[in-house]
Amino acid sequence: MTFMHHLTFFFRIKRKLVQIIMLRLNPIKFAIYGIKLGKRACIYNHVYLHVHPKSNVTIGDSFTMTSGDNFNPLCRNIKGCIYLEREDTIIKIGNHVGMSSTCLWAKREIVIDDYVNIGGDCIIMDSDAHNLDWRVRDSGEMFDTKTTMDVHTAVCKPIHICSHVLIGARTIVLKGVTIGRGSVIAAGSVVTKSIPENVIAGGNPCRIIKEINTSCNPR
Repeated sequence: MTFMHHLTFFFRIKRKLVQIIMLRLNPIKFAIYGIKLGKRACIYNHVYLHVHPKSNVTIGDSFTMTSGDNFNPLCRNIKGCIYLEREDTIIKIGNHVGMSSTCLWAKREIVIDDYVNIGGDCIIMDSDAHNLDWRVRDSGEMFDTKTTMDVHTAVCKPIHICSHVLIGARTIVLKGVTIGRGSVIAAGSVVTKSIPENVIAGGNPCRIIKEINTSCNPR
């Protein structure tokens, strides 16, 4: 074997070892942060966690999340994030959910039902992140010692992604959206309004493209 072959082999072994180590460490890390994790979870590589100690995160069985290290080539080295900002914030993820380098940022509530697949490098956030009035943003007024009034007064509305939904890579799902059961969201979409069940939708803003024939649906 040439030097380059040896080097390639070394990096493959190193990557495999990281996978094995993180698969075992991540459930412990999630538990330390108070995240209730179901059975058979596979969480690859480092995931950024910011969980308010009084918030509530539950994740069902057979959850899969890849994060960075080119586990999903669409994400390259972008790492996933689960961020719960407030004491009454809720994130609830059902069974058999898969996501790659997803950013889940909740101020109020994000609910993801069973059998949902979320493509690489998606953002799901239930708030505007900032107040839309520049005078509030510029005021520098503090709500408490850590939070500005700008951030605290950002409009929040819950997100609900129903079962059997497929969301394409680099989609952004914004506040107040419900995506109906069995629908498909095209890659690169910006979902600003609710989408009914069993449709293909896409674009910026996301709109219905066509209905899905459900006569052969297995479930």
